[in-house]
Amino acid sequence: AVVSTQSTGMHFLVHTSIDVIEEKLSSATAANDPRDLYLGQLYPNEDYRIYGYVTNTKIKIVVIETISNPLKDARQVFSQVHSAYISLVCNPFYSPGETITSQPFLQTVTALMRGKAIA
Repeated sequence: AVVSTQSTGMHFLVHTSIDVIEEKLSSATAANDPRDLYLGQLYPNEDYRIYGYVTNTKIKIVVIETISNPLKDARQVFSQVHSAYISLVCNPFYSPGETITSQPFLQTVTALMRGKAIA
């Protein structure tokens, strides 16, 4: 199977973002509010904005947006993804670490990435 250059580039961005999140978490000081899960923009890129979020259980969430199609409120997007993730892991049939196939979770994330607000 041939992997597209764009797919490889996205993998690189995500893995680099995880490294930045790890660095931010390891260098956290008492001045940083541990309750603030939103890490903001992780690093600059000419084509994308990359935002990070980490849950209180250290689950890392990365959102990559194109410069031409910015998010209206990244903090709100992360909050809604986190809520959908909480609903997912509360399902007794979900096993942590397995591929997420939950339709409600995937529908929430898809709607958020298309710019539709979730009530």
